[in-house]
Amino acid sequence: MLSFNRDFTFDATTAQQRIMDNALNAIKEEKESGRIGYYMLPETSPAVIEELESYSKTNALIAGGKIKNIVIIGIGGSSLGIKAIDSLLAAKQDTSAKLHFLENSDPVNISQTLSKLNKESSLFIVISKSGGTIETTSIFKTVIAHFDLDLNDVDKERVMVITDAGSSLSQFADSYSIKQFNIPLNVGGRFSVLSAVGIVPLTLAGYDTKVLLSAAGAFLDRLFAGEEKHLLEKACYYYENAKELSINVLFSYANDLENLTKWYVQLWGESLGKIDSMGNRVGMTPIGLIGAVDQHSFLQLVIEGPKDKTVTFIKIDDFENDLRIPDISLKHIEKTDFINGKTFNELINAQCDATRQSLIDNDVPTDGITLSKINEENIGTMIIYYELLTSLVGSMLKINTYDQPGVELGKIILYDNLSK
Repeated sequence: MLSFNRDFTFDATTAQQRIMDNALNAIKEEKESGRIGYYMLPETSPAVIEELESYSKTNALIAGGKIKNIVIIGIGGSSLGIKAIDSLLAAKQDTSAKLHFLENSDPVNISQTLSKLNKESSLFIVISKSGGTIETTSIFKTVIAHFDLDLNDVDKERVMVITDAGSSLSQFADSYSIKQFNIPLNVGGRFSVLSAVGIVPLTLAGYDTKVLLSAAGAFLDRLFAGEEKHLLEKACYYYENAKELSINVLFSYANDLENLTKWYVQLWGESLGKIDSMGNRVGMTPIGLIGAVDQHSFLQLVIEGPKDKTVTFIKIDDFENDLRIPDISLKHIEKTDFINGKTFNELINAQCDATRQSLIDNDVPTDGITLSKINEENIGTMIIYYELLTSLVGSMLKINTYDQPGVELGKIILYDNLSK
């Protein structure tokens, strides 16, 4: 279960209600017309699970329990969401296989990751929506060479492909009879974690992806049924204050939430940093922080720096870990003895509450999201929450939320420079 609260004032005037109604109708049209497909993933992705379960029975490596490492070869929207969900759930349960990520063109990281893997216990999943992502194809070639993969024979069973139907990567998979799963053409990369992109590896790792999908679908249905009005009001507040409050900070109080904040940064930044229909440059800069660590680095800027930020606090009510501070008194540092005997769960949430109150006292707009605990249900809700918030704000800003022309420009320059 997730709970939501805020301290900023929102009056829901007639004008604001009109903005919210128009945005909700706009994303309803995106869904009903089929132009934007991520809204349908909670309904369509269970079929991906069924297809995967059927294929797994015929794959000797998977069926035989030989796969202990699942290697994700992808970048950006092809890996961030998977990593966010895995990093949260991995500590909560024993998985049938461990997920590894080959994302960046960093030679040291690639070499170190490959050195830890054994070919016989590894399954490689190549993910690229376009099929031609240069980082992904380059790393895949390196994997083939490092493990001497014979894609014409038995090694084809230890490779999967997730891409758009008909892409160059899809054609590659067809030519070698490699199993592929397709991303719906109307689902963008950064909105694709609930498609085969995330569902296939997370299911193989042993997570309950059916619950993940059903929770996302339930929240989406509630929004379209006129419930979850807080989400519309938050979107409208962000939109109306976008120029003055141009920085949105996500302050997450748990180490395992770090990858979720990184996923949010890509989703928010790449979707909303655009030129609007009037030719204006719009968008709000996303920043991800981890508490309590970043209380000792970034908090000073938020409190006494420019008043151009909103801050969302995410905390976990029950970490399901009762580690306590020992009842030990140390000479000269007795002033911290008052915390002795309390759990670290109590400590980190008290730090979260105190930090938030310090911002409220300094007129920094904040809101909060509390997860009752870490499980597939709460994570599925969180994923769809931020996707819907992004779409609503994008509609209000009158931009194309789903393209990324700035990113494509960099790719064009890269290809041109390297080809020379």
